Amino acid sequence: MAFYFNRLIMLSFIQTVLAFLVAILLLVSLHELGHLLVARWCGIKVLRFSVGFGKPFYTKVWRNIEWSLAPIPLGGYVKMVDTREGKVAEADLPYAFDKQHPLKRIAVVVAGPLVNLVLAIVLYFVAFGVGGVTEIRPYVGTVQTPSIASKAGFQAGDKILRVNGVSVNNFADAQTEIILNLESGKVLVDVETTTGSTAQRIIDAKGSSEAENVAKRQASLGISPMKHSEIIGFVAPNSPAEKAGLQAGDQITVMLHQNVTWQEWSKIVRENAGRNLPITYVRNGVSHTSTLRPEPVELPDRSQIVGRVGLAAQADQAWAAQVRHHYTPTLSQAWQLGWEKTHHYAALTLGFFGKLIMGQASLSHISGPLTIADVAGQTVQIGWQPYVEFLALVSISLGVMNLLPVPMLDGGHLVYYTWELIRGKPLSQRAQEWGLRMGATLMLMMMLLAFFNDITRLFLG
Repeated sequence: MAFYFNRLIMLSFIQTVLAFLVAILLLVSLHELGHLLVARWCGIKVLRFSVGFGKPFYTKVWRNIEWSLAPIPLGGYVKMVDTREGKVAEADLPYAFDKQHPLKRIAVVVAGPLVNLVLAIVLYFVAFGVGGVTEIRPYVGTVQTPSIASKAGFQAGDKILRVNGVSVNNFADAQTEIILNLESGKVLVDVETTTGSTAQRIIDAKGSSEAENVAKRQASLGISPMKHSEIIGFVAPNSPAEKAGLQAGDQITVMLHQNVTWQEWSKIVRENAGRNLPITYVRNGVSHTSTLRPEPVELPDRSQIVGRVGLAAQADQAWAAQVRHHYTPTLSQAWQLGWEKTHHYAALTLGFFGKLIMGQASLSHISGPLTIADVAGQTVQIGWQPYVEFLALVSISLGVMNLLPVPMLDGGHLVYYTWELIRGKPLSQRAQEWGLRMGATLMLMMMLLAFFNDITRLFLG
């Protein structure tokens, strides 16, 4: 059994690594290929196309370009003839990058990020056109206690309409809007209640440990679109529930000598860690009695000890049918959806960086390659469609980030060349060098922060 378990872990690890490498090779290669094709189209001589950094372990010369694979899969580059990087032969001067008109250089640097954004649209088009669209409507099915959502007064059955005035169409967008606004101040969530009236749930978690744990992905908001039934759907091995004799299909009806619903008895369990709780449960129409002893579990912020018994409920199928909507769009609809998704997530990413600069978003949201690899592995295990949609999302992030006006990134070069186009002459060499130093420092800090967040989230959380 141990050998089988270890083999499963190894296979999962290999699958994660392969999913990550495929993502990087595809997204980085196409990004750099965008630079290369436009450079060639503009008459610029390209010397090398590299995926990865470091000393290449594979090189092939084709069409007078050195195509390389390098061992550090965190990016890539296209090396062009440039007089700023060394002596250039007289015959190559007309084809040097820095000797081209600013409009040509702008076209070259913009091409990479634009390829990523167009690629995202194509990937969404394929995912939706082939696999269909599954929408989870913005309903609250379950509210966990304790949680940010329960403190704000969310109720099962709430339909989220707007977050800080922004309309939401599905649960994922509603959740993302809430999470990215936690550090901005109070989050105003307009909902439609089960009675049909409107109400406002106010989340005030700025600066709290709960908000930080959500940013670190060590805790959730405490709301789920799914609603459970009263029937046990899963019992964890060696859990307090299994030790009490509970099985999938059972229904707990009495706890502490009082009739209880799932919500009521689960609240009792959380509040009674380490205490023996007499229960009555029904199996195949017959009542049985037992004693359930919740094991103590410390919350991620170490603020509280709660009880856990290792149970999960069956999904409420009637509710799931109301909340979950699946359909197959036409090709034109799939393309439109791909465009809308790409536009939405690009705007969301830009908005996040704006909040980050203003100190209204937690740095813990920043993820690095380890988290990307982890999510790549998780999505590919679920199926091809979640993995393709994940690739689209990462492609959007790559495209938007590279357009940020930071020296070292494509956006920084775009600022330089646009300024040159307006002024009629380039920035001084000294100004460009200072900009590159600042950009390199900022990128190094961001990379270290991303690795720190990854390690904290995946190994220390």
